[in-house]
Amino acid sequence: MTQVSFEASFQKKIDEEIMIEPQDYMPDEYRKTLIRQISQHAHSEIVGMLPEANWITRAPSLRRKAVLLAKVQDEGGHGLYLYSAAETLGITRDQMLHQLHTGVAKYSSIFNYPTITWADMGAIGWLVDGAAIMNQVPLCRTSYGPYARAMVRVCKEESFHQRQGFEIMLNLSKGTPVQKQMAQDALNRWWAPALMMFGPLDAVSPNTAKSMEWRIKRFTNDELRQRFIDVTVDQIRLLGLALPDENIKWNEERGHYDSSELNWDEFWNVVKGNGPCNKERLATRVKAWEDGAWVREAASAYAEKRKTKKAA
Repeated sequence: MTQVSFEASFQKKIDEEIMIEPQDYMPDEYRKTLIRQISQHAHSEIVGMLPEANWITRAPSLRRKAVLLAKVQDEGGHGLYLYSAAETLGITRDQMLHQLHTGVAKYSSIFNYPTITWADMGAIGWLVDGAAIMNQVPLCRTSYGPYARAMVRVCKEESFHQRQGFEIMLNLSKGTPVQKQMAQDALNRWWAPALMMFGPLDAVSPNTAKSMEWRIKRFTNDELRQRFIDVTVDQIRLLGLALPDENIKWNEERGHYDSSELNWDEFWNVVKGNGPCNKERLATRVKAWEDGAWVREAASAYAEKRKTKKAA
């Protein structure tokens, strides 16, 4: 087959909703796009463990501590699923982690904000994981098979995380005036960063159009962001909290809620590494990698010894 024939066959599979598998032909740009997106997703999962780990030792009860420990463990597992999916595209885990540690690869900007109070654990579970679910459920039908299959389990677990976060916010909102104010403050601080999780506006996004054409993505950044706003406004009212944006109003003509324009200068500043916790998050990850070198070396030596013994 000629190069043109290979590309036509690839596009035919995409158009017919046939998943692309690792052994199939795929254009170099498709492979590069997937490596960028899946590795960024994996990095976000493991860096996302850090803001929550900050509160494990200070959880208000043993039950809350156990639930938070389980949640952080889940996030680590999600990272492993996704690194494994990315490895099917010809990149190694060590290469991906090197890109993260050297700042070449990015992760979600949301994880560069500090967790100041226990209510932040509720806001992260409810808003951040809620935004993640909104973005990730369509990825269960993404065009690359290993990525789609990994996302099925990830989304099931993320749904529990969202419920856990909402439960925290519900308890706080029905508690003392101080607790309710704590919940309101967390909502106010995490609202805009959660909306930015969906990525830049479609008009300036460098990757959305091609990802939609290849059906890596099923909805645009702006479509997903609007869906999240529409769903979450009613949840805010159910909690009895004030809307975090005074310009949120129902637009009868559009059939959606209007809201304020986001501060995109802040978004790009955080993406470039200048957020409140960028340096801290990266330094923590690099230290964990360096401190764990002896474990990886020991595991490799043990595996090699087992292999040699089996061969003998």
